[in-house]
Amino acid sequence: MTLRPRILLHAACGLGLALAASAHAEVVGDVDTAFKLIGPDHKIVVEAYDDPKVSGVTCYVSRAKTGGIKGAVGLAEDKAEASIACRQVGPVSVTQPLPKREEVYSERLSILFKRLRVVRMVDPKRNTLVYLTYSDLLIDGSPKNSITAVPIDRGTPIPLK
Repeated sequence: MTLRPRILLHAACGLGLALAASAHAEVVGDVDTAFKLIGPDHKIVVEAYDDPKVSGVTCYVSRAKTGGIKGAVGLAEDKAEASIACRQVGPVSVTQPLPKREEVYSERLSILFKRLRVVRMVDPKRNTLVYLTYSDLLIDGSPKNSITAVPIDRGTPIPLK
């Protein structure tokens, strides 16, 4: 196998792994931001992610989604901008001790290299879960980020690893 097909094979495998590892989001809704004659319009999408280790907490992430022909076939690179709001949506229970910092969601924004990430941090002094969203690239990330916090009742201490 020559070098070029080998690189393409590795890229396809990496893409498959990235798709398999991405978080499962529930789309809450979207709004169009720019009309595209061919393909879907550019839009802002709002998605809900339930924290996999903290039942009763849901994070809502809004982000830009590129339309057009590239967006329709999955080749577009979405902007590295997102906003997050996490809320208590039911009784909070932690299924297992949490690390002080842990990535809880990751979703691709381009075919290979850009990812949107959500990291949960525990502030034990204030018994609060802090969620940070940002994007990164293979070489250079983006300083654009958004943060939110979910205070937990003092009667339910957050167990740490």
